[in-house]
Amino acid sequence: MAGRFQGSSVFITGASSGIGEALARAFALEGARLALAARRLERLESVRQELMPAAAEVLAVPCDVTSRPSLDAAVAQTAEAFGGIDVAVANAGFGVTGFFQDLSTADFRRQFETNVFGLLDTVYAVLPHVRASKGRLALISSVSGRVGSPASSPYVASKFAVTGLAESIYYDLRADGVSVTCIEPGFVESKIRMTDNAGRFHEDWNDPVPPWLVVPRDRAARAIVSAIYKRKPEAVITGHGKLAVWSARHFPRTVRFIQRQAVQRMPGNLLAGPTRKKP
Repeated sequence: MAGRFQGSSVFITGASSGIGEALARAFALEGARLALAARRLERLESVRQELMPAAAEVLAVPCDVTSRPSLDAAVAQTAEAFGGIDVAVANAGFGVTGFFQDLSTADFRRQFETNVFGLLDTVYAVLPHVRASKGRLALISSVSGRVGSPASSPYVASKFAVTGLAESIYYDLRADGVSVTCIEPGFVESKIRMTDNAGRFHEDWNDPVPPWLVVPRDRAARAIVSAIYKRKPEAVITGHGKLAVWSARHFPRTVRFIQRQAVQRMPGNLLAGPTRKKP
């Protein structure tokens, strides 16, 4: 039986690990032709080799979303190979954490350079192609793009920006036949929480989020692919994420009280970021 994206060309940034890698796997099972974009070419090549038996075609295109020439080259290579782009997923991102008083404007600039301007340049780079195909755009935001949280103001601010961007361009691009889906995951299995404030991955860090709260990335990816296929304007991924967004919308005072208590009761743990794994 043909998949929902059979023969469609899909461009994914941040595809070398985490949600991006899981999305590549989910799209492959739906029959898509894939262009996997990220900075780590060796990791991309490993993912490409894994997906080749399942996907119609798979390209590994090195790309740094903070460099527009790099993005343009990756998009051009994809469009030339596949004859266009039907779906683009702006997924690349990382998180800067820490209490606001311990951070600086430079931390916010570094966060926005990837999570906001890198995503924005991704959209502009693929836009001519998805307009031509009347295709689909997916912007990966976060539950943190709806609900503020302590010790993560740069990340939260960047994701609020992504959510606002998605909601606005949903209207702007509708007349062109392009759908815009804002994806807002909660805690999903990923290496983003093992990445420091400079965007460097640390294999020896523990994930600070309790394992029982983390949703397997493949399950989350299937839900994301389904939302993109249905051209939904918004999709909150994970049950706890939906509860958090709903609670913040209807009971903001209660949510703020809980967050204040979290700051007082969990210093040095979840809110302070990852810890090193024990030998």
